[in-house]
Amino acid sequence: MKHETLSTILFLVFVAGTLGITFWASRHTKDATDFYAGGRSFSGVQNGLAIGGDYMSAASFLGIAGIIALSGYDGFLYSIGFLVAWLVALLLVAELMRNSGKYTMADVLAFRMSPRPVRTAAGVSTITVSIFYLLAQMVGAGALVGLLLGIKSDSGKMWTIIAVGLLMVIYVVIGGMKGTTWVQIVKAVMLMTGAALVTLLVLGKFGFNVSKLLGDAAAQSGKGDAFLNSGLKYGTEAQGIAGKIDLISLGLALVLGTAGLPHILIRFYTVPTAKDARKSVMWGIGIIGVFYLLTLVLGFGAAAIVGSKKISTANAAGNTAAPQLAEEIGRQIFGDVGGTILLAVIAAVAFATILAVVAGLTLASSSSFAHDLYAHVFKRGNVTDKEEVLVARLSAFVIGAVAIVLGILAQSLNVAFLVALAFAVAASGNLPAILYSLFWKRFNTAGAVSAIYGGLISAVVLVIFSPVVSGSKTAMFPDVDFHWFPLSNPGIVSIPLGFLFGYLGTVLSKEYNAEKYAEIEVRSLTGVGAEKAVQH
Repeated sequence: MKHETLSTILFLVFVAGTLGITFWASRHTKDATDFYAGGRSFSGVQNGLAIGGDYMSAASFLGIAGIIALSGYDGFLYSIGFLVAWLVALLLVAELMRNSGKYTMADVLAFRMSPRPVRTAAGVSTITVSIFYLLAQMVGAGALVGLLLGIKSDSGKMWTIIAVGLLMVIYVVIGGMKGTTWVQIVKAVMLMTGAALVTLLVLGKFGFNVSKLLGDAAAQSGKGDAFLNSGLKYGTEAQGIAGKIDLISLGLALVLGTAGLPHILIRFYTVPTAKDARKSVMWGIGIIGVFYLLTLVLGFGAAAIVGSKKISTANAAGNTAAPQLAEEIGRQIFGDVGGTILLAVIAAVAFATILAVVAGLTLASSSSFAHDLYAHVFKRGNVTDKEEVLVARLSAFVIGAVAIVLGILAQSLNVAFLVALAFAVAASGNLPAILYSLFWKRFNTAGAVSAIYGGLISAVVLVIFSPVVSGSKTAMFPDVDFHWFPLSNPGIVSIPLGFLFGYLGTVLSKEYNAEKYAEIEVRSLTGVGAEKAVQH
């Protein structure tokens, strides 16, 4: 049996299984709390697995392995950045957000401020960040199918992206948060098992001698010792000072972005208590920490066993390095049939990864539209739970369509790199508003709106006029050049701007509500009143 056939069968089995879970969940989704927060019925361990499933995206599995396989040491920055980011989320955001809100990030911000302008800004920001992140998953889907099913044509990859987009909409529309969470739990177990299996096989081939693995990776990369040192991709001599600044910018975006990602923030609302929120983040950190250690072996193993040249030939951005490694290590150890089976398994895991993450992102953005924009801004709170959930389901279709179109346009970009852009946008707009709201007494409506719009617009504008969109061979539009911003990641400029706009908006406005701050401070620190969250 060819790997294309086996991959397709395994993937269809996963899709059938998860669709079964989704339909089961739909029968237990009776109101808005069930749809948005899974009825707050998940344990800390279950939510920790779901957080891992939500966070370990196509960027983690495909993009990081690929960028390490092609760029060596410099690719390691993504593994470290994504992991360290969780400490920021744990220490500053997780428990406080869970205690202060109800369904979305905007619940926290709107509590002590004028709700309509704040909810509007938070809703726009959530949808923008989610679409940036969705873009990466769609690109990953196209690259995967191109390799696995032997689809070379752009039209074939386009139909794949459309199919993934439709599936993610089905998960959200039918299953809500309950269905999405169980899909993410199943996917987390599959991903950890698959990655651990390939890692053990790679280490076994080198006699569990990491030094030998790194030496072979450097030799096969064609770059020699430079492969194991910094400066191959970021901060190179050719890039000059701009390259070094870009490296710092990327690091800032990775470390600060997680605490502002809407699809991660809503996961904290699915547990019944603050203790469970802490427990779920600890489990999430454990799972994610182990996984990112595995990506090191996957990336350097791909360089050593497959070779950087073969990887870049299959996909210039390196997004297929992990599946190629699985096929080659399986073939070397178990023969051709073993290689076919292992490739099919890893492919199915990668598909599962993409579907689970896009479902979480679509749920976050459609929930924000329905709960923040429709229910509280357009309808001023005069809306039933049933009507709100219906709007959330309809908006999932629209957000899915936007993600599909943009995913088709961005197929030449590395998925880990695309996610770094989403992190930069989240850290620029959402994070300043969240931190100021939780920790600054003087913070007010003008500050929140200024922080979100200021950070969001500055990040998006700088991305549009960067080499990511035009002016380079790997840009979204390679044939035109209208870029004037020299950095690929805007974080070093847009994140401070978000905090600055929030500060200026606050101090230039006279609004101040000491009672509301005292109430949210007690609620965020103790959890008292959390179940009766904001009803603006």
